[in-house]
Amino acid sequence: MAGIECTEVEETLKRIEAHKGVIGTIVVNAEGIPIRTTLDNSTTIQYAGLFRQLTMMARSTVRDIDPQNDLIFLRVRSKKHEFLIAPENDFLLIVIQNPCE
Repeated sequence: MAGIECTEVEETLKRIEAHKGVIGTIVVNAEGIPIRTTLDNSTTIQYAGLFRQLTMMARSTVRDIDPQNDLIFLRVRSKKHEFLIAPENDFLLIVIQNPCE
């Protein structure tokens, strides 16, 4: 069963990475360790750590407002990039894209 899930995850990531404007993807485990990335090591470690912290703060904020609610998706746009963050069970998916494409 795990092999099927792994294949599905890989196929999904490849589809995401093929989208126009996608610069890279990072998958981070529950401990905050990047387990898959298309970016260089130092960029991956920096993004993984910072976006994990941001996601935890955003989730806490959503729950403070409504304890029955939870964070499903976080989108951050800067002048240079757009970051799409999807917390899922014990993983965090981070997609970096060019917002102009």
